[in-house]
Amino acid sequence: MAQLSNRLQRLAPSATLAMSQKSSEMKAQGIDVINLSVGEPDFNTPDHIKQAAKRAIDENYSRYSPVPGYPDLRRAIVDKLKRENGLDYNINEILVSNGAKQSVCNTVMALVNPGEEVIIPAPYWVSYPQMVKLAGGEPVIVEATFEQNFKMTPEQLEAAITPKTRMLILCSPSNPTGSVYNKEELKALADVILKHEDLFVLADEIYEHINYVGRHESIAQFPGMKERAIIVNGVSKAYAMTGWRIGYIAAPEWIVKGCNKLQGQYTSGPCSVSQKAAEFAYTQSQECVEQMRQAFERRRDLIVELAQQIPGLEVNVPEGAFYLFPKCSSFYGSVCCGNGAAKRTISNSTDLAMYLLEEAHVATVGGDAFGDPDCFRMSYATSDENIREAMRRIAVALAKLEK
Repeated sequence: MAQLSNRLQRLAPSATLAMSQKSSEMKAQGIDVINLSVGEPDFNTPDHIKQAAKRAIDENYSRYSPVPGYPDLRRAIVDKLKRENGLDYNINEILVSNGAKQSVCNTVMALVNPGEEVIIPAPYWVSYPQMVKLAGGEPVIVEATFEQNFKMTPEQLEAAITPKTRMLILCSPSNPTGSVYNKEELKALADVILKHEDLFVLADEIYEHINYVGRHESIAQFPGMKERAIIVNGVSKAYAMTGWRIGYIAAPEWIVKGCNKLQGQYTSGPCSVSQKAAEFAYTQSQECVEQMRQAFERRRDLIVELAQQIPGLEVNVPEGAFYLFPKCSSFYGSVCCGNGAAKRTISNSTDLAMYLLEEAHVATVGGDAFGDPDCFRMSYATSDENIREAMRRIAVALAKLEK
């Protein structure tokens, strides 16, 4: 009997995309679903960036682009890294890809051999362990709990390192928790990394500009770390350009060359028009970025306030990104029988997320998919009105659960 490759059979489907699809199917049936499952700004791409894309079309940017991206875009990224982060790169240390997701996967595939280990603090973005598995590597999950604000300690990192460890994947600001590592915390992790030869850190900084605690800090800033760090970033979150699919890495040139070789074989260069739009985003006024950040901060304050009022939820205050990751384990063992359905027990966060979808018509994502079964994720990248109504529905649904 024919079957898919062993490589694919090791992978799990994306829980976030699955929940989003389920909510879309319910909407198509006429059900009023509020979708808090997708990590996507609800803003439109700013007009000045769209105009740049239109000009690029008129100027016939319609042919294959260089595999690593147009030099002008890579130069704009170099300037951005210097201006905003105080980091010195040249354009040969930049590779532009079809979204930051490809940038992460390129890096993992280029550096990790079968059997090598990659340390991933949990909670984590759902795709990190799956990409490591795709490369034949072994994800090593380190639990960073609610009580430690979902941040891994240097002691935990040191304890997880073995002779097989090749990489640490660090996301700050974090998806799914919104936690942000400060400069001192990053320095402590960098000190551990530098003690171990040939250990690299993939620093996913895609939420860099959605930060409520001040200046973004990059782990690449410390002496010796630029040679060990692969920064991943892009335009999707800061500029509301998710569908344009432009991400990049900034890394030592030998790593960039390896990723370029890989990308040249399976996608080639990213969309030409999107690159010209991204170049304009980086080189023009950043006022739109700050306006969206302020809106997200207001929404953060709103959803935290409303969630804290719901009995049974434990809520921390996210410092960045646009996710709330409340602890919901007090509801496990509860029984529900919503919408005339047979009684069933809430055993885990995935059960709870499904109950909220079916009973409250609010789409969230269970924390099981993010490596923390005690919590669930809500995206507040939606309107204030949607947040208020979603939290009202969630409060009503949770109050119906019986122990």
